[in-house]
Amino acid sequence: MYNWIKSFLLLTALTILFIWIGGIIGGQTGMVIAFVLAFLMNFFSYWYSDKIVLAAYRAKPVSENEAPELYSIVRELSVKAGIPVPKIYIIPSPQPNAFATGRNPEHAAVAVTSGILQLLNREELKGVLGHELGHVIHRDILIQSVAATVAGAIMLLASMARWAAIFGGFSRDDDNGGIIGLLVVAILAPLAATLIQLAISRSREYLADKKGAELAGNPLYLANALKKLDSYSKQLPMPNANPQTAHMFIVNPLSGKTLAKLFSTHPPMEERIKKLEEMAYSN
Repeated sequence: MYNWIKSFLLLTALTILFIWIGGIIGGQTGMVIAFVLAFLMNFFSYWYSDKIVLAAYRAKPVSENEAPELYSIVRELSVKAGIPVPKIYIIPSPQPNAFATGRNPEHAAVAVTSGILQLLNREELKGVLGHELGHVIHRDILIQSVAATVAGAIMLLASMARWAAIFGGFSRDDDNGGIIGLLVVAILAPLAATLIQLAISRSREYLADKKGAELAGNPLYLANALKKLDSYSKQLPMPNANPQTAHMFIVNPLSGKTLAKLFSTHPPMEERIKKLEEMAYSN
């Protein structure tokens, strides 16, 4: 319950930040427009965010005949979790990674890269897919999708504010104050949106790791998988990875980029592995 309340408050903070930026750019009218846009974005994210992110990474649905072992693992874990078997997609990328999306367990999808299927054995893949189903069970996929949409919109507004400050657009009577306000928004808003998004993502990852370990039957399955994924993801970049959706993957697809590591959407890999190993050896 605590994590749900925390996530709700953080999403509310993102929405308020979005509306505040609208006010800085366009005054009271801007706030009203931003409020309407925030409502529409949240509504749109609820119904269509899964389709958008799957299309963005060129994920293709696969049949059981095409990926029998993958289906076997997902079905086994879904039955154990007591949820419908989600749709399964494969992303054509050599970087080993995976994510889940969808608004609830009845409308969920799990996507894995072609690279992860080549790298992991059955037990390790079981741990990874258990983690993703953990997100489905906790309904993290909806929270994260909405957060990604609102954060992306804030980045866009901040960019508009930066250009407005440069060219003097959206100006009100207080020219100097208005320009300073726009510059503050342009600099601080993306940082604030990122930090809020990080807080949402990191708290959900630990819970998904724990649930994934329980579903897989052995925490070391996921711990061993994370060790491999952490190493290989740094060597094999995902060119089309988007910072606004990086938090959805089991390991940060941008982890090979030095600057991206400073604002990682994921908890430290060493800490995640340590917690899983402690789970395994405490039983």
